[in-house]
Amino acid sequence: MTFMTLSTYLLYLAAVSVLVLSPGPTMLMCITRALQHGWARGVVSGAGSITAALGIMLLSALGLGAVLAASETAFTVLKVCGAAYLIYLGIKTWRSPAVAFTPGSVAASTLPSLRACYAQGLMVGASNPKALLFFAAFFPQFLDPAAAWGPQMGVLAATFMAMEMSVLALCSVGTARIAPFLASSAHVRWINRICGGLFAAMGGILLTVRRHA
Repeated sequence: MTFMTLSTYLLYLAAVSVLVLSPGPTMLMCITRALQHGWARGVVSGAGSITAALGIMLLSALGLGAVLAASETAFTVLKVCGAAYLIYLGIKTWRSPAVAFTPGSVAASTLPSLRACYAQGLMVGASNPKALLFFAAFFPQFLDPAAAWGPQMGVLAATFMAMEMSVLALCSVGTARIAPFLASSAHVRWINRICGGLFAAMGGILLTVRRHA
């Protein structure tokens, strides 16, 4: 790794580990999908969120993160849109039918399509304006301006995506494995309400976030 020192990369690994292991809307989405519709749709939803994260990294590298950091209006608009989507997702999850998922028991016609799961992942991954500000401030610390930008960004992005996907896949598969033990409509109803409430709470908390100059 000629364009990055080992110590810098290990520091990056440690920071990303904290980031991907911290519970948030993406992890909650994957768990909810896995409980309701199986591990595969949880994984696909996670892939959509990671795609959004990659887009945020690239946009931040192009300077759009700095625009949000400097513009109160742009930050507020993105914050409100993100919070509104999380609250909408919370209400939708709360009101979801209390149908327990067990492998092979759900007709394919009643399952959300993989495309729909991926699209929801994209929306959840892009719903938090703090992510754009975070990546704008976070990644430059690990980039050497004297070295080629492309290889460095490629290694940092690939590392984040691999770690995030591993965590989300484990959450999805692990949740789906315990789903049969919760195979009753009463349990599923409470799970939907808890997850829906958490989504809405995250949206409400996002509304309180202030831009730091």
